[in-house]
Amino acid sequence: MTDIREQEMQNRINALVLEKENLTNENSYLKEQIAYLKKLAFGSRTEKTKRVMGEDIEINLFDEAETEAKASAPEPVIEVPAHQRRKKQKGHLESFQCLECRKQEHFSIEKPVMPQPVLAKSIASPSSIAHVITQKYQFAMPLYRQEQEWKAIGIALPRATLANWVIRAAQDWIVPLVERMHQLLLLQPIIHADETPVQVLGEKGRKNKTKSYMWVFTSGEYEQDSRQIRIYKYQPGRSGSFAGEFLKEYKGTLQTDGYTGYEQASCSAHALCWAHARRYFVDAVPQGLKQEEKKASISGQAIKRIDELFAVDKTLADKTPEERQQKRLRLEKDKLEAFFVWLEEVQPGALPKSALGKAINYALNHKEGLSVYLNDSNAALSNNICERAIRNFTIGRKNWLFSASPKGADASAAIYSVIETCKANDIDPFKYLVYLFERMPNMNFKIHPEELDTLLPWNEEIQKNCK
Repeated sequence: MTDIREQEMQNRINALVLEKENLTNENSYLKEQIAYLKKLAFGSRTEKTKRVMGEDIEINLFDEAETEAKASAPEPVIEVPAHQRRKKQKGHLESFQCLECRKQEHFSIEKPVMPQPVLAKSIASPSSIAHVITQKYQFAMPLYRQEQEWKAIGIALPRATLANWVIRAAQDWIVPLVERMHQLLLLQPIIHADETPVQVLGEKGRKNKTKSYMWVFTSGEYEQDSRQIRIYKYQPGRSGSFAGEFLKEYKGTLQTDGYTGYEQASCSAHALCWAHARRYFVDAVPQGLKQEEKKASISGQAIKRIDELFAVDKTLADKTPEERQQKRLRLEKDKLEAFFVWLEEVQPGALPKSALGKAINYALNHKEGLSVYLNDSNAALSNNICERAIRNFTIGRKNWLFSASPKGADASAAIYSVIETCKANDIDPFKYLVYLFERMPNMNFKIHPEELDTLLPWNEEIQKNCK
């Protein structure tokens, strides 16, 4: 009888110990979540190691042009002060005669061909449209403020008219150029991709709170021909089919974060981003510890190992593709393999649902994609080149919390594509747009599409005239 009671008591003790352990784990997990949420709300966004370890009115900017545009918006009338014609002087015409033509009885007058306007039936000049576009899309100045600036210098330009200029110029001249850039991007050995949410109101068949997305595709960091391309593509969702359609029949390497939607895209290899994997360990660094304790934690050690990979790879940026691949195999392969072996050793000690457990599982589950760069000299360790392009777009998000209409979103995305491609190729976007708007209306690129190649930002003539 005594043995039975002792056994019951022991079972009870074991149950309490297990319950205590579960409550302790749950408490630790909840504290971790609270710390993480505080960090998101009030903490620094930087992921630099020194900082991580403790050492140191809603404006629809994106779719504003599309929303404000009105086909009936009048072009401004610029009044010219009256002047009195001077009386023709005798012999006035004779003074402009060509004596040689007169001798040969050539009396016809040939008029020079008038250049085509950038917008038919509009007073808009190439420079005025370029100014409106760069102010809005490069410097995040909404059209209502531009309207006020034009008014301040004595020109009445309603925002509806400005919006018409933006949309018509984009559809007529910028979209065809971006389509050519798309064709050339698909010939690149590597393409980086990323996406960011955009909330659009008034989309047919969708609730207003449903997120739309801006997708961004860029050329690689090690592009040999110095042709940096940035293409923005607006889509009503985040389905991987959108990336699949954009990258249809692509034969090179695709580099992204771990979003599974990219698995629907065509590519010969799919490289993943080490900065993204590192970010999981940054989020898992224990809070409330001293600097040395943070460094000694599993998260701290993981960050240190990943930083070593980045430090070595940084020294290979100026190497040829062949040299880069050889040195990666010699200098980084062992470090990479040792990192994954170490993760497998420490994995049992991490709670699966904890931030640390998620970080370890992410890295191990994506081992293959994170290792692609070793055998592909065109791949980078990270997808940062594309994330920077995304960041340039999202900077304006404080100025446009919601987009009011999907109308013309492709045109706006095309403008962002040209602006960011210019910046990536060290070209002044304003000068470049003026160059385009002066020349494209007088070109027959619909019949001769190869003419578009002379207008791309890396073209020698563009580099000379649009710096």
